[in-house]
Order: sequence, then C-alpha cells, then structure tokens
Amino acid sequence: MFLHLISFKFTHTHPTPILLHNGVLMPRFGLGTFKAKGNEVKKAVQWALQCGYRLIDTASIYKNEVEIGEAVRDANIKRDELFICSKVSPFEHGFEEATQAVNKILDRLGFTYLDLCLIHWPGAAKVDVKSRQNSKLRGETWHALEQLYKQGKCRAIGVSNYNEQHLTELLSSCEIKPMVNQVEVHPWFAQVNLRHMCALHDIVIQAYSPLGCGALLKDELVRQMACKYECSPAQLLLRWGIQNNMVVLPKSVHAAYIAENANVYSFNLSENDMALLTSLDQGHKICWSPADVL
Repeated sequence: MFLHLISFKFTHTHPTPILLHNGVLMPRFGLGTFKAKGNEVKKAVQWALQCGYRLIDTASIYKNEVEIGEAVRDANIKRDELFICSKVSPFEHGFEEATQAVNKILDRLGFTYLDLCLIHWPGAAKVDVKSRQNSKLRGETWHALEQLYKQGKCRAIGVSNYNEQHLTELLSSCEIKPMVNQVEVHPWFAQVNLRHMCALHDIVIQAYSPLGCGALLKDELVRQMACKYECSPAQLLLRWGIQNNMVVLPKSVHAAYIAENANVYSFNLSENDMALLTSLDQGHKICWSPADVL
C-alpha cells in the first residue's frame, strides 16, 4: 500500500462532524476534485478514501462524476459512511433544467441520492451578469433543489459562490434555507463578514481553495508558524480553517499530499496564532468573483 511509503506519522483521530441545521452530519474535511479527470481523479479518490477521507466534492461542470462513482464503489465502503457533494452548473439554471441536471448527476455517479447538492454559481451561463434574469433563474433552481430535497434525492442542499447580497435574496424567498455555502476562504481572503452572516443563519461554510491555490504555502508568516507547530504549511492553513468551524476542501491528485493534508487533527493553533493568520486578510481573492452578478 502506498501509505507505507509516506514518512510522516498519520493520525486517524477525526473531530466530530459538523451538524447541519436539518440534522445531517457532514465531515469537516474533504477532497476537492476541480480539474481532476479520468484515471487521475479515480486514483486520487481511492487514495483519499484509504486515508480516511469521507467527503468527496465534485460538480456537474467538472466532468469527473463517472470516475468518482467508480472509485467509491471499488473502495467497498458503505454508502451511508460517505458524504458526496455535487453541484448544478451555471448551464443548468432553471426549474426543469436543474431537476434534470441532478438526476443526470446521480446517473453518472451511480447513486440514488446526494448527501449535498449545491447551486454552483449565482449567475446563469450566457446571461449578462447585470441582468435580473440571473435572479429569476437561480430562484427557480433553488425551488428545484427544495423539491429534490423533499423527495430524498438530496440529503442537504446549499449554494456556492454566494455573497451576502445573494444570500439575503435567497433567505427572503426560500421555503428551505440553505444548509451550506461553499466559497473561497483562506487567510488572504478570510471572508469574515460572510462567515458571520452564515453563522447567524446556521449555514455552514465549506472552504474551497483553502491553501490559496498553493500561493499561501510560500507566505513567510505561514512558513514560520508551520515550523513552530512542526507541521507543513498546508496542514497549518487547513487547521486554521477547521478551527474557524469551516469544512475544508483541499484539492490534490498526489498520494503523499492527500495523506499529508488529512493529518491535521493532532495539534491546535493558539488563539493568538489564529488571529495572526486572519490578520493576513487583505481581501485578496484568487479565484473568480461573484460580486458583479445581480
């Protein structure tokens, strides 16, 4: 097994899962699979499951759900021990379109339900970002997710890349409020106000790009603090996210990094060091911004 080749000690001590407001438990740590396809993503998921990962994040637009489903079945882990998240793409907005999209996601994965389904983006593909049509379409998409939730095809539903404006709109009109908001969060882009708003409404934050797409691994403070805690810069950043009560979704297709990233439960950052890392926040967003989407 590849784990025998990894030099550091791996701990299997995992914290209590996060309780969503509908009573569903979600692991605090998962594998991101953006841009990973084919046999590469299949191996990455297999390695992750061997390391104890139980949350796998994918999306319709990633075009890797077939391979992820195969990897999960090959792992011979009970379905109810896993937490599989996928997303309706910007090309699938609208009630009928989103309903069909989720059914197709399930077909590609080979599952009868998703643990979590998200609206991937507040805007619709090929619609001007300033058009109010975006609001109409995402509202219809949310209504579709509410119906799929009631039907048991999604154990939880949520959104991704929603800012305060998009959340305020949704909360004012929804029948079922979102359980999750998956957004970019890391010390350079700490999203303090958005996280506070989500906490007030019992919406759990899933942090994608928690390593700042790798750029934060070279930050001087991060490297110095990692030496202090005798951990890698990646482990330090992921621990910051977990101690901020977020779910973290690091992405890797390398066996050693997948195992290393999961080894974040054997140490705790002090309150002072947590604050120091948060002080790096300069609103430096690395990925796409939804700010212009009406």
